[in-house]
Amino acid sequence: MNDPLLFGVASILYLLSMVFYVFFIILKKELLGKIASVSVYVGFVVHTMAFFIRWYIFSKAFSLPIAHSIPITNLYESLLFFAWCLILGNIFIEYKFNTKIFGVIITAIAGMSIAFVDAVGANKMVQPILPALKSNWLLAHASLSFVAYAAFSLSFSAAILNLAYNIRNKKSILYIYWTAALGIFVYTTLLLIIDFIINLLNRIKDGYKPFSLLKLLPNEWKILLLIVLICFIVLFYIFGSKLGSVVDRFGIKSELLETVEYKMITIGFMIFTIGGLIFGAIWADISWGRYWAWDPKETWAFITWLVYAFYIHMRFIKGRDGVSASAIAVIGFIVTIFTYIGVNLLLSGLHSYGGM
Repeated sequence: MNDPLLFGVASILYLLSMVFYVFFIILKKELLGKIASVSVYVGFVVHTMAFFIRWYIFSKAFSLPIAHSIPITNLYESLLFFAWCLILGNIFIEYKFNTKIFGVIITAIAGMSIAFVDAVGANKMVQPILPALKSNWLLAHASLSFVAYAAFSLSFSAAILNLAYNIRNKKSILYIYWTAALGIFVYTTLLLIIDFIINLLNRIKDGYKPFSLLKLLPNEWKILLLIVLICFIVLFYIFGSKLGSVVDRFGIKSELLETVEYKMITIGFMIFTIGGLIFGAIWADISWGRYWAWDPKETWAFITWLVYAFYIHMRFIKGRDGVSASAIAVIGFIVTIFTYIGVNLLLSGLHSYGGM
């Protein structure tokens, strides 16, 4: 059994667990929660097996030391590693805090991260490593950056739930803000699923950029998709307060949500500062003869760092509540995703090898 097939099985298990988590939250049946957790555990085991198989194949194929051959050298491989870190974090949170409510968002992000690589037609073959990546700093810089991205994504799930729990007044700007952000997130996820299904049906050769099929649609259909997006935002605005009620049903308090959010961000911020910025600067100096060149990836990494530095600063300002900090955490997640994926797909620079 090859690693792409195992990764696909893991993706299906994660998305199935998301469905069971949703029904568990709606119906509050313990059996559904247990099935969701088992699906996550089995998916994680399969995912781990696939990752280490690919690591072994990568190392043997090019006779590289283990530290030089960790399979995170392109967007396909890094997304798989990112999803693995997410699920590991979900298992830790579920065990540590004895709650399954984070599972819906986390398994959705992890499952779609793996499905995404199929949707964009990424090359799944083990490819020769570029000279710039043949360094011990690959393990130190790249892997730690993805761990930090995963921690920031985990904080996003806690931040959204915290805003839903505390902000239910539909006249509040923060209510409009968090319901719009969640509506756009869900809508984008559904578009990726549709993109994924269409790709499977058509088997487009040589792959395509995310949502590139939209370019083939008539303008009328594009306007319709925009209208659907607006409808999603309006629906989340109308029914968003129900999410806060769901959190209430499970006895989840704001203190727990803020604790998970804060811990994930502080851990991610520390790892990102050391692994993403400091180690990255050292590696850049070794590879390119300078510590910093304002490459698009470097610039957006610095913006990400500033957003989360501001978040941590806000937590220490007297009189600043956790809700305001959660709003910043949501912004941080958006910036993180653009830094991680958007820059690779939309901008060119020294990190272009991180594309498809």
